[in-house]
Amino acid sequence: MINSTRDAVVLPAAAWRRPEVRRALRARDAAALLSFAQQHTGVSQAHLASAIGMGQGRVNELINRKREVVRLDLFERIADGLNMPDAARMMLGLAPAAARQATDLDDLAEATSAVARSYHSQQAAARDIRQLARGAQSLDLLAVRGLGLLGLNDSLLRAAVTGRRAAPLGIRVLIVDADSEAAARRAAEIGESPAGFATAVRLAEHKLRDLAAVPGLALEAYRYTTLPTWRIIALDETLFVSTFDADWEGHASPIYRIDIATGGALHRGFRRMFQEMTTTADRFL
Repeated sequence: MINSTRDAVVLPAAAWRRPEVRRALRARDAAALLSFAQQHTGVSQAHLASAIGMGQGRVNELINRKREVVRLDLFERIADGLNMPDAARMMLGLAPAAARQATDLDDLAEATSAVARSYHSQQAAARDIRQLARGAQSLDLLAVRGLGLLGLNDSLLRAAVTGRRAAPLGIRVLIVDADSEAAARRAAEIGESPAGFATAVRLAEHKLRDLAAVPGLALEAYRYTTLPTWRIIALDETLFVSTFDADWEGHASPIYRIDIATGGALHRGFRRMFQEMTTTADRFL
């Protein structure tokens, strides 16, 4: 928490929703965040330094990219000093402030129970996801194309699911219908042509057919026709949830781990959504 002798730098709530700020949060770009705060509040570097508990010279070096922030406690100082809302904190890969400020253990459990852990990107979560995948008995994926998750040889999960396994693995994959309006809308959002986007989806279908022939895998694949919003990797009863947005792809989104024991209604809701989508989607494998 912020020392009472310091003055926090307060930005308007709308500032944290600006695309350039979200990009800086996801990239953990301290220089961009501090520069934005200074430019849009007019505070001096001395004030900024006091708010985050650093020397003015150190802040100057950060803003001018002569130093980088790599330690978690320094990101915590910046988040506190900029009075960062919880959504921005989680995008930066930090716990919500409510969880850190809880003094009673029951309050702390309640504050953190829905999300077991947050990661600032897929890269940060990759080790945990692969470790669970190696021993999982079921894998459910909700993706757009899924090439970076499962389709390609160097994708996030390919080696984990095709390696030597102690038990068979059941896989269900939901990808967008290449010929749907939703596919065209998503292509426009990320700056791809509809034809090129559809070709990549069909490549994913081809790769999934190849994967279905691997011994020990029982694979089902479905096409859905709604605009991609959620991205889910479900390994047994552990969910890794992220989002698709007009400003980013799923791998660049913060990822939230939701376990069955602590996830409660959130865990059940995502599970129910996935099951309903498989019921209404077109199965092609």
